[in-house]
Amino acid sequence: MQFNRHGERVWGAVTSFLDAERTRRAIGSVVVPFGTCSEPTNVAAGGGACPLRFRCVGCDHFSTDVSYLPDLRAYLDDLLRTREKLRAMTEADDWARAEAAPSEEEIRRVRRLIQRVTEDTDQLTDDERDQIQQAAAIVRKTRQGFLGMPRIRQPLPDLRPERPA
Repeated sequence: MQFNRHGERVWGAVTSFLDAERTRRAIGSVVVPFGTCSEPTNVAAGGGACPLRFRCVGCDHFSTDVSYLPDLRAYLDDLLRTREKLRAMTEADDWARAEAAPSEEEIRRVRRLIQRVTEDTDQLTDDERDQIQQAAAIVRKTRQGFLGMPRIRQPLPDLRPERPA
């Protein structure tokens, strides 16, 4: 049950993947806070070079699934809290508050994505919904304990090869 940034089902009619397709999709995407990203420069940088500064719900390279629903809800709550704190803040200039505030469009899009994922899940049978919720719980638990692959930095080139070691 994967969804794009508009809340539309992705791969809804596919019942099974070929192993090669699974591998291709895994190589061509990177995990981001609320799903996966397939934007080429971000994938090449291992998730550290998002041109949109991780405003995923505004990017066509973003997709999510049911397992990220609690994270999306927490993110929406955080956006709303931040907006209210900034509205109440009188110690800053208007331009600074405006720059720091989450946009109404981002809040609207996150709300719509949560609503669409929830509605799609609610349309399942009770048995299917239970299976999805169990699978999502396992994925979330695995995700919390995953530290990622360790990275070994490339040695820096010796700019002065004539210098003795």
